Order: sequence, then C-alpha cells, then structure tokens
Amino acid sequence: MTISDSIKALVPEVTEWRRDIHRHPELQYDVHRTAGKVADLLRQFGCDEVVEGIGRTGVVGVIKGRPGSRAIGLRADMDALPIEETTNLAYSSSAPGKMHACGHDGHTAMLLGAAKALAKQRNFTGNAVVIFQPAEEGGSGGRAMVEDGMMERFAIEEVYGMHNLPGLAPGHFSICPGPIMASSDIFDIDVTGRGAHAAKPHEGIDPVLVSAHIITALQSIVSRNTDPLKSSVVSVTAVHAGEAYNIIPGSVHMHGTCRALRPDIRDLLERRVVEVAELTARAFGASAKAVYTRHYPVTRNHASQTKFCGEIARRVAGHDNVDVEAPPMMGAEDFSYMLEARPGAFIFIGNGDSAGLHNAAYDFNDAIIPAGISYWTQLAQTRLAG
Repeated sequence: MTISDSIKALVPEVTEWRRDIHRHPELQYDVHRTAGKVADLLRQFGCDEVVEGIGRTGVVGVIKGRPGSRAIGLRADMDALPIEETTNLAYSSSAPGKMHACGHDGHTAMLLGAAKALAKQRNFTGNAVVIFQPAEEGGSGGRAMVEDGMMERFAIEEVYGMHNLPGLAPGHFSICPGPIMASSDIFDIDVTGRGAHAAKPHEGIDPVLVSAHIITALQSIVSRNTDPLKSSVVSVTAVHAGEAYNIIPGSVHMHGTCRALRPDIRDLLERRVVEVAELTARAFGASAKAVYTRHYPVTRNHASQTKFCGEIARRVAGHDNVDVEAPPMMGAEDFSYMLEARPGAFIFIGNGDSAGLHNAAYDFNDAIIPAGISYWTQLAQTRLAG
C-alpha cells in the first residue's frame, strides 16, 4: 500500500474525529452536531467556500487549486442508524437506540482528512468539492442535495462516492462498471376477508390463508417471470394479523421490499407484485390492495469514471488488491441520485473481518483511514491535473 508521509501524519487526528462522531450518532436529517463539526473543520482547513443547509442539513466545501474551470464532487454520508450498539467500545454511542452501524462516521472522517490535505497542498487545477450528505439511511438525502441545485451551484462535472465493505480485506477496493447496487422499493399489501370463529372457518373468508398464498405466489415473480441472469429480489418482511387464538381476523397487512439491477426488471416487479397480490386474493373470494412505492434507484457506475477509479485504487492498494469486476450487490445506496445527475463512480473499500453493516456489533476499521484519505486525494489531484 502506497501512503505518503503527509497522509500518515493526519491519521491520529482523523481517527479522533471519527470516534467523536461515533460517540454522537444522529439520524437522517437531524445531523446538526455532525454537520456543524464538519463545517467548522472545513473552515479551519481554509476551504474557499463552506455552505451549510444544502439538502436541509448537508454541507459542501469548495477547495480551489490552480485557476481552472473544472470541478469534481467527492461525497461522504453523515447519518447513523436506529440501532442499540453492543460493541462496548470506549467510544461507543452515547445516544440510546442510535449508532453508526454502517460506517458513515468513517466515511465522513476520511473525506475530512482528504479535504485538509487538499486544502494544504492545492496541487490541482480547478475545484475539489467535498460533499457531506445527510439522510442516506432511508431519507433520500442524496436526492435532496441534488434537488437543492448542488450540482449547478458548484458547477460539479463528475461525482464520486466510497463505502466501506465488511468481508473485503482492509484497504482493498472493489468496483465495477454499470449497476453496482440495486434499486430499493417497498410494497404494502392489505388483504380483506371476512372474520369468523376459528372453529367455523367456512363461515368466513380467511385472510391469513389468503396471505400465505400471496406470499408463496410472490416468490414466483423472481423464479418464473424474470431472466435468471438478471438479478432481482422480492421479500415479504412483515405480516400483521389478528390477536386471539380462536378468531379468524377480518384483515391482514403485510409489507416487504423489491430489489433490481435493471430498470426494466424494476418495472416488471412493480407490475407483478400488484397483479399477484390482488388477483390471488380474488381467487379466494377476498380482496387485496397493493401499493408499490419506489425508493432508491439503481446505483449505476459510468464506464470511463469507473476505469479511472480502478486505476487510482491500484495506485493506493496495489494492482492485485483491487477488483475492477466485482459482482453487484442487492443492497441500495442513495448516491444513485447523484450518479443520475452527473457521471461518476461508487467504490467499496475493505473493512476487514468486522461485523456486517447494520449490525449492532459493527465498528468502522480505523486501520483503513490512510487508504481512504489517499484514494480521495489522489483521485482529486489526478482528475484535476492541469
């Protein structure tokens, strides 16, 4: 791994920022402490412009190099998750029911480290725009920043993101062109039958039985309606019905999620979830209302920018420690909105043998901070080479 002495010197300070942010997790758009800390540090670094309140609570810093018209965006996310931490670390969450279980504390700290290095060196032409985003965890903060005119306001031509990945060796990288993460949609299904005594089921229309058939039938969408080579997921994740042992309820509510790597498959899932639910219910003499809601789109890397990111990662980690043809993941990421607005790429950096993301025992691996800072700084300096 190639890490400069100047980056190594930053690591203790960046680690302390990371652990301070970890101690004080904040959810979705309510990241006022974190955003305030980010803005204060960017001003201390000497950023030429620091703007708060982009996309409600996002922060953008502009670092100007040699005179030039180009500008690229580097993005980190700031929000935590509604999970009770179980790590018992010295810097564990001080907020009950909240923790940084996805490593956004590390993402923010690494980009802050890169911002400090870039602001000191300024050995590039044009503007490096550092983007600190709220509400990645289900709040569409990326979309909020785009809709707030961020790309136009700061003349961003390309945008880049990075996320840690448990299970990938520390400081290694993985990326691929095209879809790298799936779209994420949700559905709600309400089944209405006719309640009855459990000893006299023939006098009612059992919505629990109907729901069981709907759940089974929904699995046929992936297995029988989609091309096996075009990945997709339909998962029912909750079913709510009745309370008594001896009463068949009159209704059932269920909900779940759909994932896809292609827009046409996403369209098919939406159509078939509604059809399967409503028509299956009708076959049993019941009724169903299915509501399908689209959330994050597919995170799609642009080919040229992906190739460039792979080259930068190999400079940092070594040729053999970067997978440039990594398989896509069915998780979702709202950096997708930024990649819909501008060309760019999203890359994973290995977190090592840690607990998984969104796990109460997860912790960001501070040992990968030097690789993350190096990736960001070399990316900016190379892409904005005069």
